Amino acid sequence: MKALQAHDGVVKIAEIEQPELFEAGVLVETHYTAVSPGTERLLIEGSKQGVRQLGYSAVGKVKKVGQSVKSVQVGDMVACYGAPYVGHMEQLVVPEPLVAKCSAEVLPKHAAFAAHGTIAIHAIRQGQLQFGESVVVIGLGVLGQMIAKICAAASYEVICYEPNAKRAVMLKDTPGLEIFSDLTKMEQHIMNFTNGHGVDAVLLCAGGKHSETTSRSLEWVRKQGRIVIVGDVEPQFNREQLFIKEAVITISRAGGPGRYDVRYEKEAIDYPYHYVRWTEGRNLAAYIRLLERKTIDVSDFVQLEIPFEDSAGVYDILESSEALTAIIEYSGGN
Repeated sequence: MKALQAHDGVVKIAEIEQPELFEAGVLVETHYTAVSPGTERLLIEGSKQGVRQLGYSAVGKVKKVGQSVKSVQVGDMVACYGAPYVGHMEQLVVPEPLVAKCSAEVLPKHAAFAAHGTIAIHAIRQGQLQFGESVVVIGLGVLGQMIAKICAAASYEVICYEPNAKRAVMLKDTPGLEIFSDLTKMEQHIMNFTNGHGVDAVLLCAGGKHSETTSRSLEWVRKQGRIVIVGDVEPQFNREQLFIKEAVITISRAGGPGRYDVRYEKEAIDYPYHYVRWTEGRNLAAYIRLLERKTIDVSDFVQLEIPFEDSAGVYDILESSEALTAIIEYSGGN
């Protein structure tokens, strides 16, 4: 079968062996995969040290299941999340905890953003937000926009900052958001809205190792508030400000508990529900429920659709396009 890979900085479609189905695995015929430009460009840059498989978010139809699989069956449409099992490839073998069944109410193209939804939900949970609290979302790439949409749906008070006005305007029709492209104006709004206390949490979704918004986030958060690093930024904070605010700073890792744990993922040994309420698998299912109930609308992410046979050029197309991301379409989805 064919897969999209990078080697020596060059992206190409390569012929690879079809992965073998294992006891807790689900064989999926891929219909759509979603591109994560930031993460995947980093993989392309790192491909000078060896071949890199690209992609980690997909949707498709179940063709076969392993002996222990119970939650899905042949013919089901499922959303899939997580490398190395998921990538831009024609067929996938994904562990049961990393798939979520999609009902007929869920549009497959929207479910293809399963990874982004799962990661966004875990990041919000890391912010420990409660009903009625306020949050600042810095950076409105795909992940930042997904976080903003879900926060608004959860009735948090959401303030967004994105210096790129064209990105910021993409969320103008999403109710419950205050969006700024000017830091000074955003800071004034924060102080006015919170009566000078600061917001309850800041979620840093910006790209780039060094960003002034990282250190300045301490100016926006209330005392004993939370700052969550979601994007690829260095945790550079002023110690004196940290001391004054006594803020909690944490990094959100992927889609939640279970990620990178072979026993949880490949062997499908779940964490006890009453001890770990929100595993990556349960976060994935939560994203699909949001789509099923039409609680969030991600149709504006489907801006660019590329046939799989042309997918080697998708990153160059995105580089010269205003689109945030792209959907890769496979023959199985037709």
